Amino acid sequence: MKEAHVIVDRDFAIGDTDPRLFGAFVEHLGRCVYGGIYEPGHPTADERGFRGDVLALVRELAPTIIRYPGGNFVSGYNWEDGVGPVEKRPRRLDLAWMSTEPNTFGTNEFMDWCRAADVEPMLAVNLGTRGPDDARRLLEYCNFPGGTELSDLRRAHGWEKPHDVKFWCLGNEMDGPWQMEMKTATEYGRIATEAAKLMKWIDPTIELAACGSSSRNMPTFGSWEDTVLEHCFDHVEFISLHTYLNNYADDTPSFLASADLMDTFIDEVVAIADAVAARRRSDKRIMLSFDEWNVWYRTRRKNEGRTKLGWPVAPPILEEIYDMQDALAFGGACLSLLNHADRVKSACLAQLVNAIAPIMTETGGPAWRQSIFYPFRDMSRLGRGRVLRTRVSSPTYSTVYYDPRGTSELRFPMPDVPYLKLSVVDNVEEGTVTLFALNRNLEETLTVETQVRGFGALSLDEAHELRHSDLKATNTKDRPDEIRPAPLQGVEITGDRVRARLAPASWNVIRLSARRS
Repeated sequence: MKEAHVIVDRDFAIGDTDPRLFGAFVEHLGRCVYGGIYEPGHPTADERGFRGDVLALVRELAPTIIRYPGGNFVSGYNWEDGVGPVEKRPRRLDLAWMSTEPNTFGTNEFMDWCRAADVEPMLAVNLGTRGPDDARRLLEYCNFPGGTELSDLRRAHGWEKPHDVKFWCLGNEMDGPWQMEMKTATEYGRIATEAAKLMKWIDPTIELAACGSSSRNMPTFGSWEDTVLEHCFDHVEFISLHTYLNNYADDTPSFLASADLMDTFIDEVVAIADAVAARRRSDKRIMLSFDEWNVWYRTRRKNEGRTKLGWPVAPPILEEIYDMQDALAFGGACLSLLNHADRVKSACLAQLVNAIAPIMTETGGPAWRQSIFYPFRDMSRLGRGRVLRTRVSSPTYSTVYYDPRGTSELRFPMPDVPYLKLSVVDNVEEGTVTLFALNRNLEETLTVETQVRGFGALSLDEAHELRHSDLKATNTKDRPDEIRPAPLQGVEITGDRVRARLAPASWNVIRLSARRS
């Protein structure tokens, strides 16, 4: 049995979690929309076609903001195709996912769905095949009260009140060769600046995210962020980051360590953004929007749903089936986000339903939770508050993370990976302190002793763990509860010390009630 020691103090905080940190992502990709959140005729669907069983799981998952409509899809999307009478909307070829887009679900339907799910909408504008004026037109359609052609068009379509969308993404992954009308950093920086100007002239209350590198492994990473922010620093509030963790090498210790590279990625982007600010002698701080993150690798290289299938509508593509080890790596990513709450103020799990998602459905059938559902639910429901600084003393291990990109193979040596990855959140309003703890040791129990200073008497509110004897176990339609949380036994509290035994390869949550002095 190995031991780890943690010191945490009420007076030393990283920062407050922003409500937008607990977001997700809905793209017109595979069955995310059609057969996912929207399926007219489904036994649980309402009069608008929204699946009730999916809505119930979304409310349980508790995301706070949803990014839409892409993703790669947005770089070829004409927003006008998805508004107005459904019977008059055109069918289009979607080059992002080699599918046919029927446009029966569009901007207004998404807004209604967000209201039904009680989440904030986040809209992305097309800066691939379209440009700043099209972005301006969409904003006017959505946010202007009335009296103009576009705002009155929205009202004629049946939405009298403005949607009042406050968070907008200026395109998607514009550095990627896979993107429709990929841009250089200078080209994108200029077009993003002009779009931002036009949009804020109409609604100065909105917040904007510029595209950062689509991954840390892009050859232009670093120089891309620097150049883009040189152009649009004065016009945006956020720079975006995207990361997908993988286990291509079938090396579980390396896979569980991979979330630590998210920490490095965040630190690097913060440094670049602050360097741009320093050159301008500016005290403005660009925040980070980690608006795509997840585990994704099994379905990533398959040619599912491509033209060989005849440009289908909502093909079952990118339907990653998540196992127990995926949930553990995913939990590590949750901790990376929490532990950078001072600068990561928005984040979106990609995606929400069916396509690389925590929720799976059968068309016409049931919906169920995947393994990754539970760490996100824990983070979203219990991670609100002040993230405290921790001093962690833990046994470590060494590994090399393998991350292929195209024909190249990138290897990241990781010499001192702590078995314990931890985040602590103080919820002042509720009077609770929550410990989120990941034991990355696959063989041994990890005894963790945490000194929680400055809170007075502590008592145990709840404790649970997520683990399975088979790391490749999954939840399925027939066995939807194969992986699910169970009570964590044996948590001991003595004064300001909390002692817990974390099972091998486990995600753990300990919530304490704190009687504050």
